[in-house]
Order: sequence, then C-alpha cells, then structure tokens
Amino acid sequence: MTRPITLTVAALGGQGGGVVTDWLVLTARSADYLAQATSVPGVAQRTGATIYYLEFFPRSALRDGREPVMALMPSPGDVDIVVASELLEAGRAINRGLVTPERTTLIASTHRDYTIGEKSSLGDGRASETELLAGAASAAARLVTFDMAAVAERAGGRISAVIFGAIAGSGVLPWETRHFQAAIRESGVGVEASLLAFEAGRVAAAAAKAGTGVKPASTAGNTAFAVSARLADDLTARIAGEFPSPLHELLTRAVARLVDYQDARYAGLYLDRIADMLRREPRPNESTRLTEVVARSLALWMSFEDVMRVAQVKTRAGRFEQIRAEVRAAPTDLVRVNEFVKPQVEEICATLPAALGRRLLASPRASRFLSRFTSGRRVCTSSISGFLSLRVLASLRRLRRGTLRYVTENARIEQWLSQIRGLAGSDYALAVEVAECQNLVKGYGSTHERGWRSFGEICALAEGLVGSGRGAQQVRALREAALSDDSGAKLAAAIANLRLAGSA
Repeated sequence: MTRPITLTVAALGGQGGGVVTDWLVLTARSADYLAQATSVPGVAQRTGATIYYLEFFPRSALRDGREPVMALMPSPGDVDIVVASELLEAGRAINRGLVTPERTTLIASTHRDYTIGEKSSLGDGRASETELLAGAASAAARLVTFDMAAVAERAGGRISAVIFGAIAGSGVLPWETRHFQAAIRESGVGVEASLLAFEAGRVAAAAAKAGTGVKPASTAGNTAFAVSARLADDLTARIAGEFPSPLHELLTRAVARLVDYQDARYAGLYLDRIADMLRREPRPNESTRLTEVVARSLALWMSFEDVMRVAQVKTRAGRFEQIRAEVRAAPTDLVRVNEFVKPQVEEICATLPAALGRRLLASPRASRFLSRFTSGRRVCTSSISGFLSLRVLASLRRLRRGTLRYVTENARIEQWLSQIRGLAGSDYALAVEVAECQNLVKGYGSTHERGWRSFGEICALAEGLVGSGRGAQQVRALREAALSDDSGAKLAAAIANLRLAGSA
C-alpha cells in the first residue's frame, strides 16, 4: 500500500456515529492497522449532523520505520468509503464531492428523517427518494443500500451497531468479522444487543452487495387486511362490490380512518359520496383518476382535526408505550408526559353546538370572556387526572355532528363536491385540479385560515376557466403558487396576472 484507506461516516445526532468511529478504531488496531479518526460537528435542520473521518494503514506495509501521513479532513475525490446513516445524508455527501464513481463505495440507509423544511412545507416538501437513490447509483463506484433503521428495530438494537455491521458485510475493509466483533466486546457496553444488531446489519449489507437482498415486504396488503377486520361487514362488502379493484386499498384505508374518527355511519356517508363521484367518470372501467383524487382528499377533509380528535390521538392505546420506546426508558424508569394546549376563541366555539357557537363568536363580550381560557396550559397525560380530562374530551366526538366546526366543514365539503360534479361533465381535467386543491386546507389556527382563503379564491376562479382549454393548467399553477408561499403574496400575484391576461 502507498496510501491509507479513507472512510467517512455521515450521521445524525443520536445515531451513534461516534460509537461507530470508536469501534472502527478498535477494529483497526485488532487487525494490526494504524488508525486516525477526527470529527466535525454540523447541523442538518433536524438535529446535529457530524462528519466522522477515518484513515487506516497496515503496519505490515510500513517500510524503513516510516509512518504514513494521515489527513484530518476528507477531500473531494479522495474518499474510498462513505457511510450515510440516512438517505438525505448520502445526498449531502454526494453534493460535497466525497462520493466519486472512480473510487467510492457508498453504504447508505434508505430510511428518512425529514428536515424541518420538508415537514413545514405547505405542500409535499419531501426530497424525492427516487432521485436520491438514482443520484447515489450514478455517483458511486459501488452502492450498498438497505433500511438500517428497520433492521435495527427488528434486531432490537441501536442503528449504530447496524451501521457497523453494514461496513463489515459490504467487504470494503480488509478485516475479518471476528475483528469487528472483538471491537464491540472490547467496548463493554450493551455487548449482546450490539452483537445481534451488528450481525443483522452485516447479513443485510452482504445480501444488498450481492444483489440478492430482499426488500422489506410491502405492508399495504397486511395493513388493509388488518383494518378491514375492524370494519363493519357491510362496509367491507360494499367496497368490494361497488367499486373497481384499483380503489379497494385506498377506500379500505379511508373507511378505517373514518370509523376510528367517528363511526361506521360516518364512513358510510363517505362511501356514498365516492359512489356518486364514480358515476361521473366518463370511462370508469378504464380510468378513475377523478374518483381517486376525491377519495383521498375527502378522507382527509372528513377527518379534520378538532379538539376531540387531538384528545383522542393523545390518549390512544399504545401511545405511552411508543413514547417510552422513543426515549428508551427502562421498565423501572418514570416518564412524565406534558401536553401543551393553547386553544383559540374560535376553536373553543367550534366545539360547541352550532347555534351557541355562532352566538358566542358574534358577541364581543363573550369572546373577551373566552379569551381568558386561551393562555397556554400544560396537561400531564401521564397523570390520572390529566389523562381522564383528555379522555372525557375525546368522548365528546359522539356529539361532533352538532358542533359548529362540523356544520361549517360539512357545508364546505358539499359545496366543493357540487362544484366538482358540475365541472366533471364539461371539463374533466379542470375538475381533477379543483379536487387536488383540497391539499391547501390543512393545519389549524392561522395556517388553516390561510389555506381555506387560498382554496376559496382558486375554486371561485375555476368556474370562469371552463372551456378555455387551459383551465386545468391555470388552476394547477395557482395551487402551486399558494403552496410555495405561506404569506399568500405569490398566489395574489398569480391571480392578478391571470385576470390581466383574461382582460387583454
């Protein structure tokens, strides 16, 4: 050898990149290699992201007492192995030039930890996993990918041990498996669990390298079967008997969501609406694009988040076990869960009977009185009193159909469906785009208000675009403008340009 082996680990905070680095150093020494490791902390819009850089050189290759000069930082085009603990981190490494098709083996997990920007986007702000994987395949000399987070969960260990196993299983370092295992044992912490997760990662990486890795089976069918078992028999039979097979999975999931949200009768109303939309399809045996879009959007809209829904989710069975698992609490550890609650006057009135809610909203005196209850509060749901208070609130969903929020949302839904039905016969593509506009309405408070305002403005303009030949394209452009800017300025500019072009 005339140069060291160079390796970079890109990991998020909490994933154990430092542990992997320590293990690699111990492994190198066990295999009689010189090793040097450095780390540079950074940020990744989620948690700390650290780049760990290591170089290895065999003592057997030393000549005349000379030792190699090792670098402290990775250089673009000079890294042999890049390990990414998450898919977007692989993309960052590629963007930095650390991955090259002439030299680099890229080992990456295919799971995602979404950035703040991806989560807070008004539309679908997620980076395309397909594009990330395609970029990785073209940028690297060799690519080894699998879902390390899923493997760690199945093995009952930490993702750091799976990452370490992936490095061993990919065969990129000239060391035997026993050297890697010896490093874990020498560390002396969580040895048995780490060895199990290491072996699971090693096997998965070896299979992925050989091209024989089996992708995790899709849970879509299993999930659909599981939720259908919870549905009333008549709803399950109705989906199978009234709707074409391409819609079955979507409708099964939607109906399960609505049964959980309200009840079987409410889910039946959803199917009534979708059946009516299916009749508007010009060729239902060939394409059900409009029905698919409406089915997806309507399921989300009909399960709008109100106070009762939030209380139901926060007290759902299994949530506390999930929280304990996320914080890795031991069986003897006490975990306190505080929920932060800050309702607005409008949200309080929305949970009341429609007539009373309207009267209170119209009364300045009543609004001032209710504003006393809008200050931020903490509810400890790990206590009996806190948990029961939310459970009582969740149980009020039986009265949801009479609340102001339900009456308001139901009227808006009917108006939206009526518009789509009217457009479907004259401009099918435009009807599809109006159906897609439902994704503008989301969140709560001011976010919900802005979304509803944008939704209303676009739907109002859609009627005047029928027969223009470009109506669908124009509505799509307006929707994208609304989703790209939460201030509404881009949508206002797009509407102004559209009206200007129409008057020209």
